[in-house]
Formats: sequence, C-alpha cells, structure tokens
Amino acid sequence: MRAAIVIMVFIALQIAGCAGVGAPTVVRDRFDYVTAISESWKQQTLLNLLKTRYADAPVFMDVTSVINQYAVEGEVQLGATWAEAPLGDKQNVSGRGKYTDRPTITYAPLMGEKFTKSLMTPIPIPGILFLLQSGYAADYVMRITVHTINGIENRYGASLSGRAADPQFHELLKSFRQLQNTGGMGMRVKPMGEKQAMVMFLRPSIDEAISDNLKKAKQLLGLNPEASEFRVVYGSFAADDSEIAILSRSMLQIMIDFASYIDVPDSDVAEGRVYASHRESEGTESAFPPLIRVQNSIAKPDDAYVSVRYRDRWFWIADRDYPSKRIFTFLMLLFSLTETGGQQAAPIVTVPTN
Repeated sequence: MRAAIVIMVFIALQIAGCAGVGAPTVVRDRFDYVTAISESWKQQTLLNLLKTRYADAPVFMDVTSVINQYAVEGEVQLGATWAEAPLGDKQNVSGRGKYTDRPTITYAPLMGEKFTKSLMTPIPIPGILFLLQSGYAADYVMRITVHTINGIENRYGASLSGRAADPQFHELLKSFRQLQNTGGMGMRVKPMGEKQAMVMFLRPSIDEAISDNLKKAKQLLGLNPEASEFRVVYGSFAADDSEIAILSRSMLQIMIDFASYIDVPDSDVAEGRVYASHRESEGTESAFPPLIRVQNSIAKPDDAYVSVRYRDRWFWIADRDYPSKRIFTFLMLLFSLTETGGQQAAPIVTVPTN
C-alpha cells in the first residue's frame, strides 16, 4: 500500500516538473503563419487583378498582427483511507487536464487616404533607378513601371485608354538592356545647389557594339550626343537635351496593365462582362512576350503557384510557369515602393511562453 502511494506521489512530481509548451511552438508557429500569410497575400493580389479586369472594386486587407495564446493546465489528486473491517481500506487517484490554443488575428482594410496614396501615387523615380542600379533588368523594370520616357509611350492595357507600345519604346528597352549588361549605364545621386538630383550616366566606349547602343539610346531620347550625364526627372517630356523625363506608373495603373494579360472566358467578353484582351503583333509578342499568363477553367487546377475562384471559375498561374511567377512576385514587392504617408507595422506573431 505504501509503495503505491509513493509511486503516485512520484508521478505527480514528474507532471509538475514538465517543461513549458512555449519554446517548442516557436518553430511550428513561425513557419506556419509565414506560409499562411504568404499564400493569402498571393491570392489577394491575384483576386484584385481579376477584380480590376472585371471593373470590380479591389479590396486590400492587411494582416496587422497575429497573437497566439497557449495554456496547458494539469492537476493530480491523491487520497488514501484506512478503516476497520468491514469497511476495509480505500485509495483513489484522479486527474484533470486542459489545453487551450486561442489565435487572434487582426486585419486592417486599406482605405481612405492610405488607399489613395498606396495605389494612386506614382512610383518614385529614385525607386525605379535604384532597381536598375541593383541589377534588375532595365527592359524588365521599365516595361512595368514606366508610362512614358521623353514622350515615348509604353504599352497600356486599359479598356478605354489602352494602346500598343511605341516601336521606339521597344528599341529603347533593347538599347538600355545592352548598355546595362556591358556596364555602359549607371545612376547616382548628385548635389545640385541645395537639392539632390538623380543622374543617369551613359559611359562612352571604344567598343563598337556598346557605342552603337549608346548612340541609339541618345538618339531615341533626343539627348545631347556629346554629354555623358543626364538629369532624371518626373514628367512626360524633357525640358532640354540634358534631361530624361520619366512618367512613372502608379500601382493602380500597373495592376490595370497586368490585368489586361489575364485569360478570360470568351462568353464573358461576348456578354459584355469584361473587355477583350489586347494582343500585340506577332513580331512584337515574340520579342516581348506577355508579362504574365493567368489561365482559367471550370475545374480547380492541380498544380498551381497561386489560384483563386472568381465568378464560378478558377483563375491561376501555373507552378511551372517561372516567368509569370517571377513577375507576379515582383508586382507584390512593388507595393513597398509607393508612398503610404506613414509607417506601417509589419505583421507580428506573439506567442506567450509562460
């Protein structure tokens, strides 16, 4: 009898000395929430592209905080009674346990002034130039973010104001890409009086191929053929031959252009629910393929990088379509280049470990 009591007391002491549940949950929760937030961000972005294409109102819901509370409670009761016959001896052991997992997720809709600044403010020119300086392909970045440069127009896929790209724009992209690959183009911040200005410099070269691209770029932009440094400003047209004027796009304009590449059902076009896709000429599309490919079907896709259900159909980007995946991720990152008018706290995961 005494041995049984000793064993029960030992078990109770072992339960009381168990390690807390806090530390083991860090790895699991951190990566689970990172995956969940990432997937929801991708789906929200694709859904809003679809809404933009169908003239529906896009809605952005930010995850501002994730708080997860855990509680583990345990209790062991021991008892023993000795009595004379006929009652006899009596022992009892009882236990109670409780586990609580209480996640609290906070959302903040993007609306009002913050919505306007985030979606309708043009991407800052320094942000575009820093992307070029950091190694992003010039034709890749400018095709997405630039509306016009020194009056040369980029393609735009809007339903009412849509247009094909000026052939000179494509020629300029090719020249910039070649100059970037050969180190013939760069950017820096240069003091000008009390202010600082962004400057693009085009290095002269004895290499004939580089020299030809340099001359071509200057000719297309109407720049001084003898100069090597040019001020970069925001606007449609340059003031003189020493200036490069870039009219950058807002995130809303970029979304409208991206949405124009989405494959939509012919029945929706025929019924007037959505505008038909604008297609480039065969030669242009061969040299500059669509920025992104979004497919649609009635059945849910089996192998999708991201997919959403909208208007009783599935729209998705194939997981094997690496160019579309890359451009889609770049689109999501571009949101960080727009001015929001205030600092936005990143999503926070708080896990009490007591």
